[in-house]
Amino acid sequence: MKKFVLAATVAALSAVLVPISANAQNIATVNGKAVPKARVDLLISQVTKTGQQARTPELEAQVKDEVVLREIFIQEAEKRGIPAGAEYKAQLDLARQSILIRELFAEFTKKNPVTDAEAKAEYEKFKAQNSGQEFRARHILVEKEDEAKALIAQIKAGAKFEELATKNSKDPGSAVNGGDLDWANGSSYVPEFTKALSGLKKGEMTEEPVKTQFGFHIIKLEDSREAQFPGFDDVKAQILQRLGQQKVGAYQQELKTKAKTDYKFAN
Repeated sequence: MKKFVLAATVAALSAVLVPISANAQNIATVNGKAVPKARVDLLISQVTKTGQQARTPELEAQVKDEVVLREIFIQEAEKRGIPAGAEYKAQLDLARQSILIRELFAEFTKKNPVTDAEAKAEYEKFKAQNSGQEFRARHILVEKEDEAKALIAQIKAGAKFEELATKNSKDPGSAVNGGDLDWANGSSYVPEFTKALSGLKKGEMTEEPVKTQFGFHIIKLEDSREAQFPGFDDVKAQILQRLGQQKVGAYQQELKTKAKTDYKFAN
């Protein structure tokens, strides 16, 4: 008799617990259809994947709202027969293509990560290219040599370089700042400009107009210093990202080259 009672009790508990367990896997029902919790977890994982947002109760509540709303809208779309339409099928195929391609390159990136050694080597290479002197210069750019000579004469007579640059320079980027070009490595300029700049001492101005492909310049050296360069740790993330993009780009080109096709790419 006791065994029968125990068995009956277990059976009763099981009947109660099974629906509870099933319900634990769902967050709601919409028109009698269950909305699985797995959808919430999947959407949250997508939102938090970049690390810019953490999983919080507030985020979870927002995502649950979104998931249930999606189910409401999906059911209505299905009721209207949208999945059977040609436009839906075409869009679905485009989405499938995009996801496949994205996952292909995500898998490649995971299997071919940029190493710290590669990043360090790229940093040293870039640092070497940008070493040397940096200059803080001002300039006035005009179209004709006579204009430049006239402005040089005005500056020698006491006119302020900055004011003449604002009024006369054809370089819109620096004219608004009195011709100020901020700090820059000599390699940033065209050779004629750098050569003239290198021959100046702090506070000096070119005695003659400097001709480049842009026109005629009057150049003033405000100051110079050894090139400033950020530490490796400060730019490591950007370097890793850039090298990663380069690796993916090379992989894309490799696939393109190996593919047997009669199509002729424009580029």
